[in-house]
Formats: sequence, C-alpha cells, structure tokens
Amino acid sequence: MNPTQQVDAVMQASAASGRHYRDSIPMIASENILSPLVAEAIQGDLHGRYAEGLPGKRYYQGCDDFDTIENIGIESAQRVFNCRFANIQSISGTVSNMGALKALTKPGDTITAVSTADGGHISHHPMGAVGMRGLNLVTYPWDEERMEPDVDAASKLIRTEQPELCLFGQSVILFPIPLQELADVAHEVGARVMYDGAHVLGLIAGGEFQDPLREGADVMTGSSHKTFPGPQGGFVLSDSDDELLQKKLNNAIFPGVCSSYHLHHVAGKVVAMAEFEAHGKQYAKDIVSNARALGSALSSEGFDVIAEERNFTASHQILTRHGGPDSGAGKRAAQRLEDCGIITNMNMLPGDTKAMSGPSGLRLGTPELTRIGMGADEMQDVAKFFARSLLSEENPETVKSDIARFKSEFQTVKYAIQEGPAYPEI
Repeated sequence: MNPTQQVDAVMQASAASGRHYRDSIPMIASENILSPLVAEAIQGDLHGRYAEGLPGKRYYQGCDDFDTIENIGIESAQRVFNCRFANIQSISGTVSNMGALKALTKPGDTITAVSTADGGHISHHPMGAVGMRGLNLVTYPWDEERMEPDVDAASKLIRTEQPELCLFGQSVILFPIPLQELADVAHEVGARVMYDGAHVLGLIAGGEFQDPLREGADVMTGSSHKTFPGPQGGFVLSDSDDELLQKKLNNAIFPGVCSSYHLHHVAGKVVAMAEFEAHGKQYAKDIVSNARALGSALSSEGFDVIAEERNFTASHQILTRHGGPDSGAGKRAAQRLEDCGIITNMNMLPGDTKAMSGPSGLRLGTPELTRIGMGADEMQDVAKFFARSLLSEENPETVKSDIARFKSEFQTVKYAIQEGPAYPEI
C-alpha cells in the first residue's frame, strides 16, 4: 500500500465509521459525541503545541493564550464539581488514575478496590495502573444483590488490612455506593480515599448521583467524555485545602504521567464545561431517566435485566443477562445486535469467572441516545428492536434497515450552546 492508498484507506474507514454510528443505535456506556463548539475547539491551532507546567509557570514560550484557557477551565471545573482544587490536564480517566495513585501511594503500599469481576476498572488492578505503581491489591467483598461493596465485610477488611488507600468507583456502576460509611472507616485507619468517577462524572456534577467529595473522598478522578459530554480527556479533583496534597496532585500529572497534555483537548474540555454549566443538570437528569425507562422496557419485553427490585439503575447504565455464568452468551448477543444495527458491549456479571472473552452479560448506556434527543418513548422503541434482534431473531438486514429509518430522526446534538450535526460527514 503506497502513501496515497494508505491515506485513502484511513479516510474511507473513518467515514464508514461515521455512517455506521449515524445509522445505528449507539449504546456503549463509555462513549459520547462532541458538540459543534467542542469539535471546533479541538481542531484549532493548539493541536501539537506544548505548555508544560501550570499557567504562568511554563517551560515553553508562547503559552500566554493557553494560560488564559487553562485558568478559565480550572475556575469552571471548581464551579462545576464544587471543589477547591482541579487539574484539567490529564489526557484520559486512566491517566488521571495513574496520576492520583502516584500522588497518594508509593510502591509496595496496600490498596483496596472493587474486583474486575464485580465491575472494577482495569486501571484499578495489577493488569493496569495499580500494577504499574507496584501496589498490593485487596478487593472488597461484594453484595451481588445490591451491586455494591458489602458494607460490613468491606469495613472489616479495611480495618484488618489497614491500606494506605481505599479506592472506590467502578466501570460497571448502577447505583451510588455507601461511600460515607466506608470513607469514615478508611480515615479511621489513616487511609486516603479515592473515588474514580469516570463513568458517572457528569451525573455527579449534575446532582443526579452521589457526591463523593462531600461523602469522604479526598480525591476524585474522572473522564471528560462519558456522562460528562466533552472530548477525550480526564480530570483530577479535590475539595481538600491541603496545599501539599494539591501540589502532589499537580506534580503527579505533570511531570508524573504527562509531558504534552494535548492542549486542544484541554480547550475542548473548557468549552464542554461551559455547556455543562448551561445544560448539564437537565442532561444528567434525562440520562438517568432514560436508563430507567430502558431497563423497564427491556424487562417488559422479556429480558433478564439486573437489579429490577431497585428500579434497574440510578446511573446511565443497565445490565442484561443472556445466559449462565461464563456462557459467552453476552459476546454472542453483542455480535448479533451489531449485525442488526445496535452497538453494545459484552460484560462480565456476578458469577462470571473467566476472562472478558466469554461473559454472560451486556452493559448498555444512554448518554449518546440522550444527547441526540431520545426520551422515554424512544427507549420503548429501542427495547423492541432488542427483542426483534435477540428474541424473535428476525433477519438482521430487516431490523438494521428499520433502525436506520428510526435513527434518521435523531441526528442533532442537544444540550449544547450551539446545536449541530451529531455525525458530521467526513
């Protein structure tokens, strides 16, 4: 493949991806789309520029304009997340976790976290950031019915292990956890408390989930592109007035885990925060409302939806079970759904013990569907498409064609200062 052919292949595949999502029902819980103004911000001159350090204390010249952007962003983040300290430089939620772990621990320390089998993120475990930091991981006992740490058993574990850090938050997260009670125990044994809010950061900021920084978390990390609807990136936040902790957190991001921290994405985050201040509370509320409506609708169609007794969810996610533990039924369901025009991801559920290659469940999210204007009525329609795909096993091409017609009415980004196409042509 010569250079011209290579470029053509990349551009054609990129355009095809856009068409695929334009005509499909996108339900990956960790994804979202950009508003026109955020997209414009990340396409500007800042791409490829450097500004190592903090505003006014740079290692490069030419940073005055970016200093303005970052200062505005820090102040906005402090308002949006109601906190004293905000670092907006991190390039992802995982990098935020890497930085926070660097600031809060040293190699050989013991930390506690949720296991991946119970929904913990890979960065919380030896295969990810925890392993890179050389930490000793102990996982919490888990309450499968409530989909949260078992409070009494986890409290006992913390008192027994006396970790240096107690890490909370999950990749699969349906409900607020009993953070205040567990944080009190952690502080009792001298541990710091970290909350990974990557998935639910927009719900937290919108007042629709728990409030970790008021419930005992010393540090909260998060992603800027999930329920918080901005560009790829991350945050590190704290309400502590401890200047040493704040300095450690800043230093852990730069020079700790970032050199260039993608200035164009920082600018996009700042625009996204402005839009969130204008529309975020309603967006967060509608995300959760849609997730609950979807859970109810899928259950009515005959699907096994986790946590029905708790109204399915209090977040942007719902979980469905499609076979016995380690059956691989989740993987097969995800593939058939994509064949029919519904984009999801397979996911381990309590009881699954094998690697992610053979889980029994699906994790479904509503951030993108909500962002393009879908509501409770449309969640009923989505559930019917699920039933046609997986229960009735209709011809995938027929379902896919009907989904494309359905989706054609939802092509505009909402909850933005300037609305525009959700899936621009490339």
